Amino acid sequence: MNKMIAIVFGNEKAAYEGVQALSALDREGSIDVNSLAVIKKNADGTVSRERVDEQFPAWTLGGTALGSLIGALGGPVGLAIGMSAGSLAGLIGDLHTSGVDEDFLSEVSTALIAGKFAVVADMDEEWVTPVDMRMGALGGAVFRTITSDVEDERRAREVAARRTELDQLKAEHAKARSDRKAKLQAQIDRLRERLEKRLEQNQVRSKQAEEQVQAKVQALQKKADQEKGDAKAAIEARISRLRDDYQRRQQP
Repeated sequence: MNKMIAIVFGNEKAAYEGVQALSALDREGSIDVNSLAVIKKNADGTVSRERVDEQFPAWTLGGTALGSLIGALGGPVGLAIGMSAGSLAGLIGDLHTSGVDEDFLSEVSTALIAGKFAVVADMDEEWVTPVDMRMGALGGAVFRTITSDVEDERRAREVAARRTELDQLKAEHAKARSDRKAKLQAQIDRLRERLEKRLEQNQVRSKQAEEQVQAKVQALQKKADQEKGDAKAAIEARISRLRDDYQRRQQP
């Protein structure tokens, strides 16, 4: 089950011990870490990335779910009073792209106060006990949420709604009196422009999703090549599920 996880630590040393513990669990097969980073909450409320562990894929975090989560953690939570429209839109965009919900973001942001560190990871986990026990022993507070396809679904609904609206305007234009046709045509042109822009954005998102899946598959295949028997079969099954899930999400 794909999850986004954040483990908040009181200091940098404990955070890196948390990274080592997650790496060990990954090698044992208890979890599959897809991408991982260590972050610090600064005094001014921003978040700085301290490290991206080279053992895991998706090093370029821009455009990835994990990168978007880090961006959202650096923004205000709640009503976002005093934020500009552009800043608020960016925060909402980060939240949607990361695939996490507002409750998870709020809980992590509350725990991640200035001076504290967190290990954030995009990973697959079936049992929570291995991570909870290892992180608890290091003094880490664990927060997790199941990632969702809500953003994919929202974009698909938005495109469908705009196409329906465009068809309605075209039908009205065909029956309109001559003095109304020019105004209706202007509305049609504006809506068509917005629809084309949204479709272009969706293509970019789709390409990013494909690149992330390929990075995960390559990392898992590398693990599989080093294993034998049941361990190898389990990783190959994970690769198959990952590909199937990606294909499902691409269906219209």
